[in-house]
Amino acid sequence: MTAREDAGQALPELIETEAELEEILSRPTEPVVEAVSELEGDILILGVGGKIGPTLASMVKRASSEAGADKRVIGLDYQFADDVRERLEAAGIETQTADLTDPAQVRDLPEVENVIFMAGMKFGATGAEALVWALNVYMPALVADRFANSRIAVFSSGNIYGFTPVAAGGSTESSEVRPDGDYAQSILGRERMFEHFSNKHGNPVTLVRLNYAIDLRYGILLDVGQQVYAQQPVDVTMGHVNVIWQGDVNAQVIRCLTLAEAPPRIINITGPETVPIRYVATRFAELFGVEPIIEGVESDTALLSNSAEAAGVFGYPRVPLDRMIRWVAHWIEIEGPTLAKPTHYETRDGKF
Repeated sequence: MTAREDAGQALPELIETEAELEEILSRPTEPVVEAVSELEGDILILGVGGKIGPTLASMVKRASSEAGADKRVIGLDYQFADDVRERLEAAGIETQTADLTDPAQVRDLPEVENVIFMAGMKFGATGAEALVWALNVYMPALVADRFANSRIAVFSSGNIYGFTPVAAGGSTESSEVRPDGDYAQSILGRERMFEHFSNKHGNPVTLVRLNYAIDLRYGILLDVGQQVYAQQPVDVTMGHVNVIWQGDVNAQVIRCLTLAEAPPRIINITGPETVPIRYVATRFAELFGVEPIIEGVESDTALLSNSAEAAGVFGYPRVPLDRMIRWVAHWIEIEGPTLAKPTHYETRDGKF
């Protein structure tokens, strides 16, 4: 391990402020710096204003600066909350707005060599199915065709695999996809659009099947930890999940630009463990000094992905499971800010 990599591993025992959290989530590792330096041209991030986008964009910009590459990093969304836009621009990221369902506005997007696509819709899908398909399939088709000459990393989801036996160790990149519900079906549609236009134009694409990113302000661990802290029942019917620190997601997705191929390459990004919800609840209870209240019986199947291929390419995530749990527990105790958006990880009917 180089001195630079070792410095990247110097993580705090606990995280006390949102500024510290943002810095850690956007801190590039040496492989990220190398990947960004290897990329030709600038980088456009579509859908940058969501949960993951701001810290991912900041990591790209920091990596570019550390590499001495001075690449232009552009973050685009339909609209920005004022604080998000200010944070991005303070980090040296150009911000733009556009409606990516408008073909004319898509045609007017800047010409760039590298695109990270993370726009779309999940929550609120039930009752708004037509909009979900427009944002998750039609919009990607417009973008994929527009950036026929670009290298693209596309956010997808492990939800498209459907439920698999817990004992099987999770779906691999070659597993059959069996999406359940409009959200998962439309995400598969997103993949198919990028696949189609990659086949048509020959530009390299990586399809990133992610589940589930952990930020102290959002995620499955926060959901379970808050329930335990409030002495509310934790439903263990889903039984098991995969989780990965959002900073590790950022690092791996950026490096996915260098892995892009035509036809598209598929890669699962998640943590290496099949994590029992019961264990997570029990560990939080230990940290809080309370007894967990468990409800339900674990199912034999769950939405699980196997990240062995990603581990072979990127190595294991920097932030292990227990550190994530301890960070989240402390964040709950100090009443750190949250996004107030439950993940609905326990959903088994595909309705989000």
